[in-house]
Amino acid sequence: MKVTLWGTRGSIAAPGPDTVRYGGNTACVGVIGADGTVLALDAGTGIRRLGATISPEIRRIDVLLTHLHMDHIQGLGFFAPLFRPGLEVHIWGPDSTTLDLRARLKRYLSPPLFPVHLQDLLCNLHLHDAVSEAEFQIGGLAVKADLVCHPGPTVGYRITEGDKSVAYLPDHEPALVCSRIGGDPEWMSGYDLCAGVDLLIHDSQYTPEEYTRCIGWGHSTLEDACEFASFVGVKKLVPFHHDPTRSDDALDRSFERLVALPGRKFDLGKGMEGAVFEVGG
Repeated sequence: MKVTLWGTRGSIAAPGPDTVRYGGNTACVGVIGADGTVLALDAGTGIRRLGATISPEIRRIDVLLTHLHMDHIQGLGFFAPLFRPGLEVHIWGPDSTTLDLRARLKRYLSPPLFPVHLQDLLCNLHLHDAVSEAEFQIGGLAVKADLVCHPGPTVGYRITEGDKSVAYLPDHEPALVCSRIGGDPEWMSGYDLCAGVDLLIHDSQYTPEEYTRCIGWGHSTLEDACEFASFVGVKKLVPFHHDPTRSDDALDRSFERLVALPGRKFDLGKGMEGAVFEVGG
């Protein structure tokens, strides 16, 4: 699998010289399987960049939404493949207790928020409630979805190809931390999705000082992301969902702080726009 980060922020960051290296787009990750299967994880503003890379030969694209907060869907209407006649596009995401995914997305893809109605898109569109179909196959990629701890219906994803796997939890506040309270991993949010994965892309929005003011908002500190990664036994962690006010230099310092953490048993990758990670193969 080839994994490319197209947007890494928790909200749009002001463009400027202090955000060039890490980028200012909101959440979107592209996954390409060995057989050419194409996935877009979330549809933040970064999905526009992903859309520009889609070959005319591609016949199917799957978009896996973790949840419907604006920073994760605001790029959907600007995803060029949606306007390609006949292209098969599947959008997966959580429903709510009262509305299915189609009804929820129509609230955004319709006037006055967007000029084009969902039903008027030119592609051959299919929508799926991801939690209702918790495990499914897309080409050569096996996908598992499960609810995770974040306000509103929110899912994380585990994507497996052969014996290699990637987990994507961009907005996540684990009901952690078992090492602190002696809990059982079976109940921990995200454990089954992330246990033993080769690559974990995980929320790391806050500093410890910021988190004390934001407990229950559904996000993690860098340190808790590392503790979670260590607990579930991942091989590589990529911190993600950066605070929009965080500059490149501040993110570099945060990364250096993580590298220096004692007892770390996994590799680290920088969550920068355009970063590419090869998983297997």
